[in-house]
Order: sequence, then C-alpha cells, then structure tokens
Amino acid sequence: MTVLSLRELNRATLERQLLLRRSERSAVEVIDHLVGMQAQAPFPPYFGLWTRLAEFRPDDLAQRLLDRSVVRIVLMRGTVHLVSAADCLLLRPLVQPIMDRALRTNNQHRAEIAGLDHAKLAAVARELLDEQPRTAAQLGPLLAEKWPDRKPASLAFAIRVLLPLVQIPPRAVWGRSGQPTYATAETWLGQPLATEPALEDVLRRYLAAFGPATVADMQAWCGLTGLKAIASRLDLRSFRDENGRELLDLPDAPRPDPDVPSPPRFLPPFDNLLLSHKDRSRVMREEDRKRLFSVKNAVLPGTILVDGFLHGTWRLDRQKNSATLLVEPYRKLSEKDADAIAEEGHRLLRFAEPDAAAHDVQITGAVE
Repeated sequence: MTVLSLRELNRATLERQLLLRRSERSAVEVIDHLVGMQAQAPFPPYFGLWTRLAEFRPDDLAQRLLDRSVVRIVLMRGTVHLVSAADCLLLRPLVQPIMDRALRTNNQHRAEIAGLDHAKLAAVARELLDEQPRTAAQLGPLLAEKWPDRKPASLAFAIRVLLPLVQIPPRAVWGRSGQPTYATAETWLGQPLATEPALEDVLRRYLAAFGPATVADMQAWCGLTGLKAIASRLDLRSFRDENGRELLDLPDAPRPDPDVPSPPRFLPPFDNLLLSHKDRSRVMREEDRKRLFSVKNAVLPGTILVDGFLHGTWRLDRQKNSATLLVEPYRKLSEKDADAIAEEGHRLLRFAEPDAAAHDVQITGAVE
C-alpha cells in the first residue's frame, strides 16, 4: 500500500475540513459536509463557520436555528452537536447505543434510574414535552410526581438519554441567551426519525470530512464500536501511515501536495478537527495534545493552527469599548507567522466584536 506521510495526512484532512482555503458554501452546506459541529457550548460553531467560510455573518447561522434548518442535539460521542434537520433525524437513531451505555454507566444517576420502566418513563415525558418545551429543571419535578421515590434530576437525565431532545432557541442564537430548553426532535421538526439509517453512508461522509482515517479513528469520532466489519463492505482505497496503520479513504477524495501552504487558522473551542481521530498526530504534536487536554474541567479553549498544526490557544477579552484577542503560542513564532496571525486575529475581532471602538491582538512571546 502507498504510505502517506504525516504532512500528506495533515493536508488531506485540512482540505476536507475547509481550512486550507475558505469555502463559498452556505452555513448549512458546511454543517452538512462536516457531519455536524460539536456544540456543547452555544457559540463555538459560529467561530468554526467563520474560519471556514469566505463570507459568514452570525445571522447566517442564527436564522437557521430560528427557522429550524439546523438543531442542537446530543449525538456523536454523547456530546451536543449542531446538525442539519435532516442529519438530526438520520443520526440520532444511529447513536442510541451510546445513549443506552450512558444509562448503565453514569455514576451520578445510575442508581436512581435503576429498575425504571424506560418505555413508560419516555412515554410520560414525551407527552409533557409535546404540551410545551421544558427545561430539565421543569421536566424533572413533573416526572417525579409519578415516580416520587426518584430524584427529579436523575429522571430528567434519563429522558435526555431515552428521547431525541433538541435544545431550542433562543439558546445558541447569537446575541441572545437562554437556558437549555428541550423539545423532541419529531415535534420540533415535524418529521419522524429515520427508520433504517445507513451507517455505511455516514462513514463515507466521515471520510469525506475527516479522512483518510483508520477504523479506530471512525470509532473515536462517533463513539460507536464494531465498525471494522461495516467499513470492510465499503468501496474504499487503502493506505498506510508512517507507523504502518491502515488508512481507509474514498477513492476520489482530495489528497493535496504536502507542500501546499496552510494559512494560520483560529479554531473555536471543541472544534471537531481536534477530537475526531484516535491518533491526533495529524494535527498536533504529542506534547501539545497533552498540554491542550490537561486543561481544567476539560473545557477546551480556542486554538490556533500554524502551518496546519496546533500551535497555541486564544481567547477574547472585552473591556467596555475595547476588545483584545489574547494569543498564547506553544512555541515562539517566526516573524512571518506572527504577522499572519495578527492579521487573521484582527479579522476575527471585526467579526466577533464589531461594535468595539478599539481592537488589539496580543501575542505572548511572539517572535523567535
């Protein structure tokens, strides 16, 4: 088999992630191409779309949430993702094994929900949610009226696992705030979940957005197991990485020259580029991986890519009428890279803080 070098693997992944050059696609088209965007915090997807699209305004996503073209729902890896309405209906049945596992393994709620009639609990909760969308704090006590020996919070947790619940606006609408408020996907979207979703098609789409990849990478992305047999049925091309692992890919997927330039990119917190492979060396050094994922409470910061690889973190600081972008590289930057990051940082500030009278980009320990 052909061996793909680390840089070849890096550039192929960045090309498919729309990070080598900004795309002219719409926000929904990009969300579909990426098979969703991790969205456990409300606003990172806005920055993830901004860094991938040639022209993107916050309203381009906010309006799609309001008109129900996209929704936020727990999917891959048991985490909240922003997906198109069609992908919500397709993917949610496929990841039910992850949800079932959470019922068995969650240390906080496992004892409280043991022995419950899941079908009856889900039916009661669906009726309550069809009456009106509710927060977990509202839903739990209503369920506890029928199961008074169980903690309301544990009952609400069970429902988030048993039913396909979407978080509805104003949650995650740019410039607005709101507690997570839930409706069932079927009621919110006015359509049933897919009855025979094809995991084979989803794995092809994963490769189109994240490949080339190993079976272990596929499993790390979605949280499902037993994918080797499914992948073996697909018409795929095989490669090896520099460590001898088999990489699978779509036959005609783009694999750019390893020397193609990769401009600096600001990734949002929790971007799936950093989370969707078992072996993350294609986008980060091992010491950088350890540094990034040792953050307190597993709350990942925004990150920067330099020459296609993780090179540091960023955050915004707003003080009255001024906005500052604070960039902390993991290593000193060349003068050229520091200038490029500063230029891209000012573009980010104009997007994120357009009403600030003053913008400033501060790069710690910037130049070699």
